[in-house]
Amino acid sequence: MAATSLSLSLGLPSAAANNLNRHALHNIITCSASENTSPNQQRCLMRRPFLLGAGALSLNLLPATPLLAQGVPENYEIFVDKRDGYSYYYPSDWREFDFRGHDSAFKDRYLQLQNVRLSFIPTDKSDIHDLGPMEEVVPDLVKHVYSAPNQVANIMEMKERTTDGKNYFTFEYVLTSPNFSRAAFATIAIANGRHYTLIVGANERRWRKFRNKLKVVADSFQEFMRYLTYLFKGICYPYMGVN
Repeated sequence: MAATSLSLSLGLPSAAANNLNRHALHNIITCSASENTSPNQQRCLMRRPFLLGAGALSLNLLPATPLLAQGVPENYEIFVDKRDGYSYYYPSDWREFDFRGHDSAFKDRYLQLQNVRLSFIPTDKSDIHDLGPMEEVVPDLVKHVYSAPNQVANIMEMKERTTDGKNYFTFEYVLTSPNFSRAAFATIAIANGRHYTLIVGANERRWRKFRNKLKVVADSFQEFMRYLTYLFKGICYPYMGVN
């Protein structure tokens, strides 16, 4: 029951909830079945059911994400991924869709090239500054990662911001190919052992009209401690004798 409550508080799907139940049961059985149980393992056995329930309660008591605390602007919705540790605004008339290789994505109902998508990759860096100066990092990403071989990249603007002690690079750029041009904002950040990238853009012909609307999305991106990381630190560490 504790594991199920925890799954619901994390917003996990039913399959993940079942997996969490099985893992919790396996750990309890493993801990109790050992013939050579150490003092730490004995404490693990006695405290696990209590801590699972306490963990679910503590997650419910955690403060809202910074974006929720600020209030959502008119004509926007907020997407919050507690499991992966990030949030951002998107226009309220957009709808969610699957974008290959991305964790989340939303697009305009009629102008599908107007969309926002979020992806992340593992990293051993702890802050965006670990990648280098913004003036070097951004051109390298735009020209060698975001651009196709037949596209010409033009960076319009780049800036750095710090929100709640976390650093972000946000930049505006245009990718021009022989038959098509697309403009976009990108915001990148590093946290939770992940390099996050949010890109929101549109056809360049519509960019002037929608630029400010899409800039709200880019500037809204924030990362926070993943709730599963919080759970691991707050509940699992006591079992292992880690401070």
